[in-house]
Amino acid sequence: MTTAPETIDDDFLREADPYRRELLAHCYRMLGSPHDAEDLVQETYLRAWRAYDKFEGRSSLRTWLHRIATTTCLTALESRSRRPLPTGLGGTNADPADELVDRPEVPWLEPLPDAVSVDEGDPATAVTAKESVRLAFVAALQHLPPRQRAVLILRDVLKWRAAEVAEAVGITTTAVNSTLQRARTQLERIAPKQDEVTEPSGAQERELLERYVTAFERKDVDALVRLFTEDVVWEMPPYAEWYRGRVHVGRHLGSRCPARPGLVRMLPVRANDQPGFAMYLADPADHTTYRAFTVQVLTLTAHGIGHVVNFMDPEVFTLFGLPLTRPAVP
Repeated sequence: MTTAPETIDDDFLREADPYRRELLAHCYRMLGSPHDAEDLVQETYLRAWRAYDKFEGRSSLRTWLHRIATTTCLTALESRSRRPLPTGLGGTNADPADELVDRPEVPWLEPLPDAVSVDEGDPATAVTAKESVRLAFVAALQHLPPRQRAVLILRDVLKWRAAEVAEAVGITTTAVNSTLQRARTQLERIAPKQDEVTEPSGAQERELLERYVTAFERKDVDALVRLFTEDVVWEMPPYAEWYRGRVHVGRHLGSRCPARPGLVRMLPVRANDQPGFAMYLADPADHTTYRAFTVQVLTLTAHGIGHVVNFMDPEVFTLFGLPLTRPAVP
């Protein structure tokens, strides 16, 4: 007997909706864009709904949905470029005295707001809610060919068996193992070591972030520099230039950052399971209006702030549901 479409709708939505957020995180790891990921999750659900009456339960529904999502992402990546950060373009540490080069044609990596990411309260998906969506990890994944990317995510993040991965990506189990080894080797050359990203305790993190906000709102470059690690990295997509080290970052902030003392507002956000800030600057002609400037995602270490990615595209504010202008706070 053929199941009626309306019954498929009801059953499918009830059973599949709990996996939407982790499917979004999965597609984000593959593509590096929340917008693209959302589109592909919708495509995944459409494909799954059409085939739901044929789902025999030989695997869990979660595994089945991830398999469809992986295939959908691999198909999409056939016609899309990787999404790098400026540090991933192959250039070297820039001179803060050089002009900034805007590269709007590059499909830059985008941040993933925590509010739309995986539900950390779900024990079944806890492993996918932490390091696997960190900005450095997702940026590193962009250096891998799509199939290597998929194999590594399915094996090392979702913890699938090699046979399950082979079925999902259409290769042999032997090929899965060799592909995984190549992906891990490439990632080891790119991704930071664990001891380099040891995070501060909760109290230390709060104090560090409070000092950071105070220093930025006062445009106190010396105070900011003291909060950075010696080898801090500062990057600003869509600009190709990036800086490494306290001296270079301090020179950039002192000479190029348009923030002025008392005319900066920092709104806390979280993205990629990391702290961040949406920065608004006062309109030069009207100090009662603050305009969107950048969304920062910070990497914190036990020794200070080790990496700041400034997403300069105003569209990033829309990812967080933030307005492009804000009234001045009395």
